[in-house]
Amino acid sequence: MAHTRIRPFNTKVTYPEQNLDNDLCQAVVAGNMVFLRGQIGQDLDTRESVGKGDVAAQTEQAMYNIKMLLEESGSKLEDICKITVYLTDVRYRETVYNIMGRWLKGVFPVSTGLMITSLARPEWWVEIDVIAVKS
Repeated sequence: MAHTRIRPFNTKVTYPEQNLDNDLCQAVVAGNMVFLRGQIGQDLDTRESVGKGDVAAQTEQAMYNIKMLLEESGSKLEDICKITVYLTDVRYRETVYNIMGRWLKGVFPVSTGLMITSLARPEWWVEIDVIAVKS
């Protein structure tokens, strides 16, 4: 079975300040399953960070990216089965989960939340990872 790779990129371009060289993509479609790369407060077209110092703005951008990538993959928010949320501070939990809840009203995915020390860049405070099954 061939997998469809959505928005391939190399980490040399995405993280020029870091010594990386990995070929990745934003989403993989394997049969009827869609696996998204963890989404953060970053504009996928410009690679610019969005919402520096504002976890609500970062979460909105991450959810916007998730919706866009699912649609590019032939899927939709309602097809989400599993979400994993990474937060750099437990005080962001209520804000992040309320925003996610608004985007995912009536979807009922399973969810795992983790508190971590940091993400790939210090200005990113939330990352949301998604698995969906196309209906």
